Amino acid sequence: MSNSFYNLTKNLLCAPGNGVFTVNTAKERKEKLHKALYKTTDSVETLWEKSIEGSLNSSSPILLGVCSDTGGGIQRGANWGPLFLRTTLLEEHPELTYDDIGDIRVIPHLLHDKYLNDETIESCRNALYQDKNSKFPVSALSLAEEFCDNLHESFPEKKLFSIGGDHSVSYPLVKSYLKAKKKQGIKAAIIHFDAHTDLLVERLGIDICFGSWCTHILPFLDSPEYLIQLGIRSSGKDRSHWENSFGVQQFWAQEIQEKGASNIAKGILEYLKAEKIDELYVSFDIDALDEKYASATGTPEPGGLDPEQAITIIKALAAEFKITGADMVEIAPLVCADHVTHPEPQTTLTVGAAISATLIEALNNGDS
Repeated sequence: MSNSFYNLTKNLLCAPGNGVFTVNTAKERKEKLHKALYKTTDSVETLWEKSIEGSLNSSSPILLGVCSDTGGGIQRGANWGPLFLRTTLLEEHPELTYDDIGDIRVIPHLLHDKYLNDETIESCRNALYQDKNSKFPVSALSLAEEFCDNLHESFPEKKLFSIGGDHSVSYPLVKSYLKAKKKQGIKAAIIHFDAHTDLLVERLGIDICFGSWCTHILPFLDSPEYLIQLGIRSSGKDRSHWENSFGVQQFWAQEIQEKGASNIAKGILEYLKAEKIDELYVSFDIDALDEKYASATGTPEPGGLDPEQAITIIKALAAEFKITGADMVEIAPLVCADHVTHPEPQTTLTVGAAISATLIEALNNGDS
């Protein structure tokens, strides 16, 4: 690993769990994670920095937290997703093999550098890097793209599992992934689980957010049909509008329930093979699941998938295609629907961890 990439990582990232900026609030939650990862709560930043080189040079996937919910807009709280889901993965899936690279450094008021004036960028650079003349970005999405671009360039075989954050964080993650795969001559498709299409062009004048990120990664796909969406059910327009307007493919939740997850997966596999797709990226919004399984999220929706349906589809795809990138987003542990009677956030975290574990296992098996 080059010193330049190591230094970039230390600047753009922080220790796992520290992506949510607090002074004393939630100290005990962060310390629980740090003790699980490092067996101590002392000198965590130093221990994390020492682990970076080993994480990047191992053959295991790396886990990245993007603790930003600035791109949300209905109910915030997904910034806590990476911290809580990490702890759940360690407790409930200790068999998993991955290396935790840390969190993107997040200023919680910022989304993307293109929305900022020079004065703000200079002030934030001074706060993050103690250098107002630094060339590093300051907003979560800009930082994530900078890191991922450099990661894919320096470690082209490295597989990344990311935890958000609201779904806007998938914009830089997927964009960077697709740019890298195209450069490598690899034909990739995106498998997107969600209750919503995320195909707005803009929302209240903002072009990159939780409801529009898909629209803005389409130019980086070889064909818009290579964005395959599953679990859709909350939309002001019908399926034909989205497919005809954007050229994407959708499988709404009701169709999956009527035809069965295995049959849906079979049809997707036939299509991917016919198109000679090489690799897959899976972006999973927890609200693809029915609200009775996942109410600790900003937009819980009835009529969704059950966890086994989602896992069945992921496993079927992973059995025949390499999954080389993935994310889990929109888990908001401190939020849940008022009418839900089962324990929260534990139910959402447990099913989120089970699906995340399936994706991490697929990343580990991506070279087989």
